[in-house]
Amino acid sequence: MPEKGQKKLMFEEDDLPYEEEILRNTYAVKCWLRYIEHKADGPPAALNLIYERSLKELPGSYKLWYNYLRIRRRQVKGRVITDPGYEDVNNAFERALVFMHKMPRIWLDYCQFLIDQCKVTRTRRTFDRALTALPITQHHRIWPVYLKFVRSHPLHETAVRAYRRYLKLCPENAEEYIEYLVSIDRLDEAGLRMADIVNQEDFVSKEGKSNHQLWHDLCKLICKNPTKVTSLKVDPIIRGGIKRFTDERGKLWCSLADFSIRSGHFEKARNVYEEAILTVTTVRDFTQVFDAYAQFEESMISAKMESDSTNDEDETDLELRMERFEELMNRRPLLLNSVLLRQNPHNVHEWLKRVKLYEGKSKEIVDTFTEAVQTVDPTLATGKLYMLWVEFAKFYENHKQMMEADVIFEKATKVGYIKVDDLAGVWCEWAEMALRHDDFNKALSLMRRATAAPSRKAAYHDKSEPVQNRVYKCLKVWSMYADLEESFGTFKTTKAVYDRIIDLRIATPQIIINFGMFLEENHYFEEAFKAYEKGIGLFKWPNVFDVWNMYLTKFIKRYGGKKLERARDLFEQCLEKCPAKFAKALYLLYAKLEEDHGLARHAMAVYDRATKAVLPEEQYEVYNIYIKRVAEVYGVTHTRPIYEKSIEVLAEDKSRDMCLRFADLERKLGEIDRARAVYAHCSQTCDPRTTAPFWQKWKEFEVQHGNEDTVREMLRIKRSVQATYNTQVNFMSAQMLAANKTPSGTVSDLGTGGLDDMKLLEQRAQAMAVEAEDDKPKLKKDILFVRGDASKEQLAEAARTANPEEINIGEDDDDESEDDVDEIQVQKKQVPSEVFGSLDKGESEDN
Repeated sequence: MPEKGQKKLMFEEDDLPYEEEILRNTYAVKCWLRYIEHKADGPPAALNLIYERSLKELPGSYKLWYNYLRIRRRQVKGRVITDPGYEDVNNAFERALVFMHKMPRIWLDYCQFLIDQCKVTRTRRTFDRALTALPITQHHRIWPVYLKFVRSHPLHETAVRAYRRYLKLCPENAEEYIEYLVSIDRLDEAGLRMADIVNQEDFVSKEGKSNHQLWHDLCKLICKNPTKVTSLKVDPIIRGGIKRFTDERGKLWCSLADFSIRSGHFEKARNVYEEAILTVTTVRDFTQVFDAYAQFEESMISAKMESDSTNDEDETDLELRMERFEELMNRRPLLLNSVLLRQNPHNVHEWLKRVKLYEGKSKEIVDTFTEAVQTVDPTLATGKLYMLWVEFAKFYENHKQMMEADVIFEKATKVGYIKVDDLAGVWCEWAEMALRHDDFNKALSLMRRATAAPSRKAAYHDKSEPVQNRVYKCLKVWSMYADLEESFGTFKTTKAVYDRIIDLRIATPQIIINFGMFLEENHYFEEAFKAYEKGIGLFKWPNVFDVWNMYLTKFIKRYGGKKLERARDLFEQCLEKCPAKFAKALYLLYAKLEEDHGLARHAMAVYDRATKAVLPEEQYEVYNIYIKRVAEVYGVTHTRPIYEKSIEVLAEDKSRDMCLRFADLERKLGEIDRARAVYAHCSQTCDPRTTAPFWQKWKEFEVQHGNEDTVREMLRIKRSVQATYNTQVNFMSAQMLAANKTPSGTVSDLGTGGLDDMKLLEQRAQAMAVEAEDDKPKLKKDILFVRGDASKEQLAEAARTANPEEINIGEDDDDESEDDVDEIQVQKKQVPSEVFGSLDKGESEDN
């Protein structure tokens, strides 16, 4: 033994400096670490010996123990777990834990090392020792490895007990425990744990689940496993969830029924479904429950049909189930209607739908109507409440029970409706019922009751007063009353009704027109005109337009030109404040009156006023009518001032059309110079790029009636106008943008970042010059000018006087040019003598 020890303590020559340093500083960790680093590449036994010597001197050094244990684990790595070296390492860990029992890293490494050796019991006990030795603040480092270890082995009881201990430290991780319990099929305890966390208001799910989702998980667990979850009372739990989570009642009801089905209690499940469809308040919940109920009944029928037994009792049971299923499907619309009424018991439309669903069942219909009128609150009603009462009364009417129908209507008139129109609707429906049974006097008496003034008058829109005190001002009731009086009353009573409507100031323009037509039908024309005047006093523009239009039309039809001054006064009164929107029809009616019964100049004055009074978009049409009427009355020559005025007033596009018409008129009159002047005036607002048709018409005009000089003048004007438009900012910007899209220039332009504005304008000027060159007239091709009666000598003389600075190159050249010119076929046309005026007389005298 001593010899062996002496052999282990033999040193190499390189070790001497480190040994001397250790002798001088035996308790210095750095000295030992330097020595260990020096021997790291040496044999493991020598390295382990140095570690043992250092730990003998410094047993409390964590760094030495940690590095030593790591080296020892690395030395046995890859060996079989039955190798004795593993146990040596285990002993080293045990010796380390004598001093390092407060170090969780050492415990974790030791436990992991034991796990790798598959020593289950020793590992479990070591974990327990670690939890006992370490302070509780370090337990969170041990438990994850511990739980992973117990889950990795089929030792369910051990794992459950470990989890129970763990949840005492970390109760927020209960979901992990529940998940493990479900995985090992311990559903009863899983249900208990889940019920605990659901009942904890302050529980926060680590998986991000809400309390609502946890409820559903609990219901799903206990409902699908009724035989395995026995410690919980399922019915109270789910019903508590139904009361608590009102927006998911359908799923919870289905879960409760599913629990009964899986438990084999089919009748109880049917009772649950029936209770559910009678208590849910949303269509979604109802749909879920009803579909599940129908599926349950279908499955029961299918199971019965597939069974082998064929005795009478089974057949009877099958028939019963079939009838029950059919009854369920027939009840669906009614059940759905009940859901909607539970959701909003004041929904009038749903009550009326419910009545239709009971069609053919008188008792149920009466009960439904009675329940509806007692349930619906007028202040909360959705829809027209009075329709419930009306339909209730019509039900009795259809069954020939008029007395009961009258009782219903009488009660309906005393209901506190929110709107006056609802009460008015009741009175009107009651009167219509009387009309349907030819009881006209009763209908009139009902309207008199409805329109009778109350003891205390109230404003129509005063909501503090009940509707019964305000219905006497309802136009709906008065309109029906007036219709009934016209049909079944006398002239006096009908007139009194209309007068009363006007006195109450509730009339509309249609009421005034109806009153006037009624009086006119009874040949009370002046009374009708008075009614129209009353209506005019009641309304302002634009509501009064229909009354004025009817009044003026009827007045002209009645009197024509007999009371012309009165008619003029009416028109002037009407047009005084008439908006431009309605002026056109009235001015044309006024002008027609003057044309038929008055003076033509008065009619023309009215047309002239109309051109100023109407809307700008209607001026063009009015000017056309004005010009047409002036031409018919005074002749076309008198239309010139109107054309000139319209050209000044109208917008550019309409003014352009008027100019073309004006020029065409002057051409037809033979006034060629005046027509050319009109074209020249119009050209100032015609951009050649956008109004090409105008320039084409002028060109055609010059071809027919002009000469070379006039065509050149036209082209000069065209270029001038185009240049004017080119200098405008908007056109310049558009052209510059277009030029930027297709840049052209030299390399220097590109080098400076593109073309500047001046160069762009220069390029545009060059393009315009090319266009102008193209627009110059070309002889011998397109245009043939109409020449006058002058001779060749006169034309030559005119050419010489036209250009006195012309250079005469030589006679020989002139002769050659004359020989080269082809003879032009001149088109001859008879020119009206008005064109030449006094010139034509002078020429004839010369001839």
